[in-house]
Amino acid sequence: MRPTEIRRSDMPGPKVYNLWWGDKGVQKQKGIVTYSMSPFKQRAAKNMFTNWIFNGYRRLASQAVYWAIPFAIGYGTYSWAKRYDAWQNSKAAHVAGHGAH
Repeated sequence: MRPTEIRRSDMPGPKVYNLWWGDKGVQKQKGIVTYSMSPFKQRAAKNMFTNWIFNGYRRLASQAVYWAIPFAIGYGTYSWAKRYDAWQNSKAAHVAGHGAH
């Protein structure tokens, strides 16, 4: 749907309350408070990297049991499979498995 079709439709805008479905007339919204902060007052990345060094290490170390052990098992399986596949495709494996050809 193109934006112009949405604009021409009968959908109510953001400042309209209870229109188009019930269509009781335009009523002002009540009890909605919006807060904002100046972009010059907020510092989204204040001390982000310095705090991560200590807090990130603490969080990773506390979860190490849950990711390090499965990673080690997976990596061990992967390296064993690569070695075994290389041996299977080598001359030594063909001689050991099939005798002399």
